[in-house]
Amino acid sequence: MKKRQKQITVLVHGAMIAAIYAAATYLSAVFGIAYGNVQFRLSEALTILSVFTPAAIPGLTVGCIIGNLSSPFGIWDIVFGSLATLLSAACARKMRNITIKGLPLLSILMPVIFNAFIVGAEITFLFPTDAPSLTAFTVAALEVGAGEAAVCLAGGIPLYYAVKKSKLFK
Repeated sequence: MKKRQKQITVLVHGAMIAAIYAAATYLSAVFGIAYGNVQFRLSEALTILSVFTPAAIPGLTVGCIIGNLSSPFGIWDIVFGSLATLLSAACARKMRNITIKGLPLLSILMPVIFNAFIVGAEITFLFPTDAPSLTAFTVAALEVGAGEAAVCLAGGIPLYYAVKKSKLFK
């Protein structure tokens, strides 16, 4: 019975994370900051949850798929943006025990790195200036990465300490 209860708990945690991620993405979209070259998706602060629970990996991915349904990049963002979230959440989970002064900084940086490269490439190819180039990609990756870093650091670090203190995920 305990195994079944644990499975249900993991499923519920994943579903809650997905719902909160999607809602926070849509809230960011209301303010015009969820999609584009510089993104400040409030939902990306939730990526730190993969440090605490494996349920965050599918939860964040499903939430991203739902959140990207309204993306101007269409199916490309649903597939590749969600892939970036899946890879970053899985890598963040793997690196959760590597800390700097007690903070899983590498885990926090995984969404920054994956989104910068994958979403940066997506923007470069879907909205080329003259023609896709290394310079256009570099600019797009830096813009996406900067927005991602701002949210993951400014939102993710306080969320990390709040969740750690609350012992929400045991």
